[in-house]
Amino acid sequence: ECNSFSKYAGFTGVRLGWTVVPDELTFSDGTKVRDDFNRVMSTAFNGASNIVQGGGLACLDDEGLAEINTLIDYYLENANLLKEAMESIGYDVFGGTDAPYVFVKLPEGKKSWDVFSEILEKTQVVTIPGAGFGPGGEGYLRLSAFAPRDVVIEACERLKVAMAK
Repeated sequence: ECNSFSKYAGFTGVRLGWTVVPDELTFSDGTKVRDDFNRVMSTAFNGASNIVQGGGLACLDDEGLAEINTLIDYYLENANLLKEAMESIGYDVFGGTDAPYVFVKLPEGKKSWDVFSEILEKTQVVTIPGAGFGPGGEGYLRLSAFAPRDVVIEACERLKVAMAK
């Protein structure tokens, strides 16, 4: 299992994560995967700095966990505002319930980069073209809830005008 503090605790750019390799996981010859993984990581990576490790530990104490949960709730509320705004003007929307991202299905034939550019020029709202997530993302825009509430509310109003069907 691999995980990080990047999204969960807002550690984007800082990079602190962990990997759990079960002791019982072995290669076909019986050697432990954990031992090889440890050797590779020890060779390729010198470890996170003390200050970053301290930040990670602070995230895991009671106060840190409470603060993270407050932030998660805040951003999920923002995501709900984005989701409701797009649904209110007739778009099919995915996500925004358990993650701070909302994917908006564009009308048939609309390219995500074209819609991204149009929205940016008309509204000065930055969206993310779905094509950036691979072929399956074409035809969608991703909206991010990582912004102050007043900015999200303003973006919703601008998007509702610019994207009205």
